[in-house]
Amino acid sequence: MLKNVAAALLLAGSLPALAQTEAPPAVAAAAPATPPRLIVAIAVDQFSADLFSEYRQYYSGGLRRLTEQGIVFPRGYQSHAATETCPGHSTILTGSRPSRTGIIANSWFDLGTARADKLVYCAEDETQPGTDSEHYQASPVHLRVPTLGGRMKAANPATRVVSIAGKDRAAIMMGGPTADQVWWLGGPEGYVSYKGVATPPLVAKVNEVMARRLAEGNPGFELPPQCAAKDFPVKAGDRTVGTGRFARAAGDYKAFRISPEQDAMTLAFAAAAIESMALGKQAQTDIISIGLSATDYIGHTYGTEGTESCIQVDRLDRELGAFFDRLDKDGIDYAVVLTADHGGHDLPERHRLNAMPMEQRVDKALTPKALSAAIAEKTGITGRTLIWGDGPAGDLYFDRGLTAAQRARVEAATLALLRVHPQVQTVFTKAEIAATPAPSGPPESWSLIQEARASFDPQRSGDLLLLLKPRVMSIPEAAVMGSVATHGSPWDTDRRVPILFWRKGLPHFEQPLGVETVDILPTLAALIKLPVAKDQIDGRCLDLIAGDGDSCAE
Repeated sequence: MLKNVAAALLLAGSLPALAQTEAPPAVAAAAPATPPRLIVAIAVDQFSADLFSEYRQYYSGGLRRLTEQGIVFPRGYQSHAATETCPGHSTILTGSRPSRTGIIANSWFDLGTARADKLVYCAEDETQPGTDSEHYQASPVHLRVPTLGGRMKAANPATRVVSIAGKDRAAIMMGGPTADQVWWLGGPEGYVSYKGVATPPLVAKVNEVMARRLAEGNPGFELPPQCAAKDFPVKAGDRTVGTGRFARAAGDYKAFRISPEQDAMTLAFAAAAIESMALGKQAQTDIISIGLSATDYIGHTYGTEGTESCIQVDRLDRELGAFFDRLDKDGIDYAVVLTADHGGHDLPERHRLNAMPMEQRVDKALTPKALSAAIAEKTGITGRTLIWGDGPAGDLYFDRGLTAAQRARVEAATLALLRVHPQVQTVFTKAEIAATPAPSGPPESWSLIQEARASFDPQRSGDLLLLLKPRVMSIPEAAVMGSVATHGSPWDTDRRVPILFWRKGLPHFEQPLGVETVDILPTLAALIKLPVAKDQIDGRCLDLIAGDGDSCAE
């Protein structure tokens, strides 16, 4: 098959190809004194610090450039407890934790909404008629703070802000409400945007090329040498994973989406957008955010430790190298930040084969439906759903129709049941979390309730927060037909992510101590001389100049 999707675009006679890369180019010795003309912010969905370090010695493309020439924070943190996609992406370019962004989860319950469906998706406008949480109208309305692009545009209206991703919530949370262009992969038809946004010629061409690529099929990828030890089957429920090569039948969009092909297409689109809009070629600094979603789809579908994930990281490294080479050839003065929205945890079945016999899946009795039924039996309050939730961990909501006395009985019974369950680490009440001061200091030292406080919003958070013990996968056995693995816990497997910066001329250094993804916005803002009031964000500026000098100096 073609080495990357950009090559497919070239053969289609539509978009220029990205160059192949074998080694990063040399960098200048002196740190540049002027702001870059383009910021490239890349979020690799579910690219945990563990996954980053596991394959680090094998990088030969874009990840090699970032790790060998860039400024490396291998111990970055999505410091909050709700380590899901939407909250994570909301921190990257806002400088704010979910407690400030308002994006507390991928979805939350609003039992007071007029809509019959009480589940609210983070990137929808639930007030739109005829919508529900599955058939929604995409919107940034729930994001309560500006993104870096929004701040740049407010300071200089000439700034162009573009956001392209595999998922709508990634594109929306990084682009923000004032972005000029926001596009995400909407299905077999290709990349889409908000309702009513016309499809420009470039996007139409990208979608045309994607349709041709999808129609070709894919015989699969060769197995890199570093993946050979991963190549053994693992049984998970009715599925077997661990040996895949991403072979795809012609027209199989689902297989395309859950493969390295998706990220390659998104990067090719981003490269074409940079060129067609001449981003980074004018007097002001522009910004493009790129959400690469395939690692997450692959992690959920196959786990993080099989051939599938290993091939994905290898292809990601290659495609990033080609993308950066293209920007170099265009002569753009650009700065890169690469991080992730959260980490991830491999499936228990493979962990049990590999020296971790204690790994387990969550008890179905902890699912909200089962929990609500159990509490109804204990309290005698029947005929209604007492407890609402989006899974067997995270926020739980009590029925709003309960009297104060009934609510107290339900809360007491629920706490009593959960606190003795062998898979439950702890349960916090809304009042306990609200009374906790906002966390500060090194994120690796936070307590669980401090992590919970960083995800807490008094209007959107639940009445209880249920946290499972480490090494308990929050997918019951019966649900394994879909995802085999997931994330969302307060443990470091899900919280820790790499944070990598690169700009030509910035000397390399590595800082192994913990930093937060909310530190990215003030760091980039300082690089482009954009003032940001410290009381408006949660992050702090990271000095990107090794030794003498301070990129954070005003």
